Parts: sequence; structure tokens; C-alpha cells
Amino acid sequence: MKTQETVIAASTAQRKLSTLAHEYLELTKPRVVSLIVFTAVVGMFLSTPSGLPLVPFIFGTLGIAFAAGSAAAINHILDRRFDSDMKRTSTRPLPTGSLSTREALIFALSLGALSMAILYWGVNTLTAVLTFTSLIGYSVVYTVYLKHATPQNIVIGGAAGAAPPVLGWAAITGEVTSDALLLFLIIFLWTPPHFWALALYREKEYAKVGIPMLPVTHGREFTQLHILLYTILLAAVTVMPFATHMSGWLYLFGAIILNAGFIYYAVRLYKNYSDDLSRQTFRYSIQYLSLLFGLLLVDHYRVFIHEALQSALY
Repeated sequence: MKTQETVIAASTAQRKLSTLAHEYLELTKPRVVSLIVFTAVVGMFLSTPSGLPLVPFIFGTLGIAFAAGSAAAINHILDRRFDSDMKRTSTRPLPTGSLSTREALIFALSLGALSMAILYWGVNTLTAVLTFTSLIGYSVVYTVYLKHATPQNIVIGGAAGAAPPVLGWAAITGEVTSDALLLFLIIFLWTPPHFWALALYREKEYAKVGIPMLPVTHGREFTQLHILLYTILLAAVTVMPFATHMSGWLYLFGAIILNAGFIYYAVRLYKNYSDDLSRQTFRYSIQYLSLLFGLLLVDHYRVFIHEALQSALY
């Protein structure tokens, strides 16, 4: 029989293992990665008129997810000194000492290497190359240079964050088409108003650590105006999938409603700023992108969904 000390030791070890797993998961920024993977998967589904080939779908999803997690972990490592001085990031695993830099680096590089192996041998070379380029673009070019060099950091660096639908598309088709690039453009234009809404109510924190976010370098009113302008431009671009026959009326109506909501927040933010309203705008922007890509997916398969419902009912 197990002694009480053995049971306690086993329970303690289990709790430590669970805590350690949670810390490593936090390194990957799971909420951000989940949105990245979702847009990549939507890109996969939109790339083909019917069902997906199972092998590239599974390996493509895993490879892109691991690459995104690796990039996030590298971002944690490179930003650890800044993170410790900012309230929003001070509880991350590296600033708190829950994980060492060495542990995080081994984890990040292992995850990245696994991602490349999966994509190269399980999917195709193009997807592996594009994913690696995006990983370096975000974790190194943006984090090391752009983030600290220019207030347009999030605009230029947004190209890496906008890549997932293109990666998903390439994983299934082995090529990058104009429709894939349109999905890229939507996320590229969404990124600045999304992130600037966060930067507005975190302005003092960014100023404290010397990161030249737009509200720090050009002021609140200038940033509010640019959030509005980018949101209007985004609304115009999100109509293009309908104009190019990539999607139908269902998507168009949904996109109009979502864009009306985003513009409503941007106008209110421009006219009457408050930290609370900026937080609301930031949260809405996340819901906006998720629902917009969800609409693209549902609209793409609306005929199949309708037929399935008809079969189920009759």
C-alpha cells in the first residue's frame, strides 16, 4: 500500500508538472495563436470548393500552430526586460521567473524545428518556407527592430501576422492566389486599428519602456484619427470577396453589419475618448475578425450546409 508521504509526494509532483505545462503554454500566447490557427484553417477551407485532403489539413494545422507558438515564445524571450516593466505583461512566465530564459529558448527552438519538419515533409516546401519567413518576420524583424524603431511598427510588422490564411491556402493547394492575398490584406488592414486601440489605453506603459507606439510619438488624437481611417479602409476591402465572387450575399450582409459596428466604435473613440471605450474597441476588433472569417467559411459552404439541413429535416 502507498504511504501517506508517497501520495503527498505524487500529488505535489503532479501539481508541479501541471503548473510547468501551464507556464510553457503561456509562452505560446494561446489566445493569439488560436485566432491565427482559425484564420489559417479558414484559408484552407476557402482554397477548395469541396472537402479538404486530410493529410495536408492535419499537418498544415499542426505545423502552423507550432510555428505561431514558437514565434510567440521567442517574442517572450526577446521582450522579457520590457515585459517586466509593463503591468499587462509583468505576470508572464519569464518576468516572474517561473521559467528561465534557457528553458524558454529550448522550448521555442524545439517547437519551431518541429513545425518546419511537419510542414516540409508532411505538407509542402512552399508552406514551410512561407511559415518560416513569417516566424522570422514576427519574432525577429518586428520584435527586435521594428517595434523599437518606428511608430509604424505595427503596420509594417503586421505583414507577418496577416500571413496565416495564405499559409493555410498554400498548405492545401501548393500555391498562393489572388484570393489568398485578399485574405492577407484584410488582416493586414485590421491589425493597426486593433492594436492601436490597445496602445491607447496602455500609452503610459509603452512610454515608460521606450517603445514608440503611435500614441506615444504622435499623441492620442492622431492615433484616434488613424484608427478611424484604417477602419473605413478595412470596411471597403472586406467587400472585395463579394466583388470578386469569392463569397456571396450571406457574407456581404454579415460583413456590412460587422463593419458598421467597428466604424461605430471608431467614430465614438475619435469623438469622445475614454480608456474604457478603447478597451471595448479592442475587444470588438477581436470578435470582428473571428466573425468575419467565420462568415467567409459559412458562406463558402452554404450550399452544402443547406443540403445537409434539408436531408436532416426531410
